[in-house]
Amino acid sequence: MKVVVSSANPVKLAATRQAFEQTFPDTAIDIESCTVASGVSDQPMNDEETRRGAINRAQAARQAVADADYWVGLEGGIEVIDGALMASAWMAVLGTGDNIGLSRTMGLPLPPTIKTLVDDGMELGEANDRVFATLNSKQGGGAFGLLTDGRITRESVYADTMMIALMPFTHDLYPHH
Repeated sequence: MKVVVSSANPVKLAATRQAFEQTFPDTAIDIESCTVASGVSDQPMNDEETRRGAINRAQAARQAVADADYWVGLEGGIEVIDGALMASAWMAVLGTGDNIGLSRTMGLPLPPTIKTLVDDGMELGEANDRVFATLNSKQGGGAFGLLTDGRITRESVYADTMMIALMPFTHDLYPHH
């Protein structure tokens, strides 16, 4: 099974591989990376923009690499809810037909120091690196890992969310299965 992931980020690739291998345990999974534009802001600032970015990436991956079984878009974003900065991500999975699987991660409330940096125009990954004194955390455990001492990681959250996004392709209760 060939899966095209619209990212070169090793965390996103590993999460996708984990989700597909757990969902299709008797199938060899070939993951191919494809860098495409999201069609939204570099730092999506609300849930709808983040969702749209994931869908756009999956669609762009399908246009870039037509010979695959699935195309995957992952997009992280932030939004302010009741004055607090929340981070989450959307996963979009396209199959060879016209159906799509969508799921969103749990929300991660970010510390006020990170919100201040983001309010000043800094992207979330850079703000995390500054506050936590890390380098390139978005290709590691991410803010999830940094805030939970590694008990929950960006990869584990993304893999679980991706498995949910795959449900329309694996269960008879969804149309076009």
